[in-house]
Amino acid sequence: MVTSRDVAHLAGVSQATVSRVISSASNISPETRLKVQAAMETLGYAPHAGARAMKTRRARVIGVVVSDLGNPFYSEMLDELTGELDRAGYRVVLWNAGGGSHHDALAAIRERAVDGVIFTTATGSTVELQVALEQKSPIVLINRIVEGFEADQVASDNIAGGAAVADYLHRHGRTHAAFIGGLSNASTSRDRARGFLERMAELGHPLPEDLRFQAGFSHDHAQYVTSKLLGRADPPQAIFCANDYMAFGALDALRAQRLSAPEDFWVIGYDDVDMASWPSFNLTTVRQPSREMARAGAKMLLERLESPELSPRHQQFPCRLIVRGSTNTPVEASPPTS
Repeated sequence: MVTSRDVAHLAGVSQATVSRVISSASNISPETRLKVQAAMETLGYAPHAGARAMKTRRARVIGVVVSDLGNPFYSEMLDELTGELDRAGYRVVLWNAGGGSHHDALAAIRERAVDGVIFTTATGSTVELQVALEQKSPIVLINRIVEGFEADQVASDNIAGGAAVADYLHRHGRTHAAFIGGLSNASTSRDRARGFLERMAELGHPLPEDLRFQAGFSHDHAQYVTSKLLGRADPPQAIFCANDYMAFGALDALRAQRLSAPEDFWVIGYDDVDMASWPSFNLTTVRQPSREMARAGAKMLLERLESPELSPRHQQFPCRLIVRGSTNTPVEASPPTS
């Protein structure tokens, strides 16, 4: 059986140094860390998680709470997030909030089976968030803001992103527009709506209530709403969806009625997932840097694990309107918003 003593001998370091590498201690040079990791790989050494947890009082596990993996935005963010945590020596347990793993998440938090929790779709009423608060677990919110919540939070400037869409439609004379939001209690949908609606009103184009919808961030619901809009006596010229997933639904509604964007109808999304640039969608959208946000959130959590006394931090990323074929020939893009 291979032991840490064998790893230390092969790497030419002390056994204590091997232990510090395993526990991801910060006082190890990159060269030494690489030597030890190479020796572990050569010997096929895997540290026992239970023993390591007893020594370090850490499980080396981070819980990540999501709610809709069907939305490609979250799969892209999770790809970056899990990679960042893996490089730091942490395993990731993924929970679907409100789904089959709901009770597992609550149990893991209560039993301190995870060292910290990252929430990607939290609201003030999220049950797992409330339990994590009670247990004083290290917490980071990514892509959502919960007002008055004393924890690290990472998001994009959703208000400015929504306003950029209003400016764009005004500039091109597409002011008879509709808005499809996600969830009324989600900061992302709420702030994108606020930025868009307030700016449209400032520009002299207030949206009437019958052109404002909530589709729960659902592709199918957005497709249904768009179909109804197309059947109106005076259909809007453009539709702004609070995420790309719903915008794909709007485009599918057009195709179902043998219509197309931008010839018959303009469609704008939000997120700029990889699929948005595919020729079949060619979607104009507001780009938020999901991968940078994920890396920032992972870094915040790792720093908090080392320094629990840190004051809560909020980091906001700028967004950018990316113009593609669902609205106009892609010859312009707005400057970054701040």
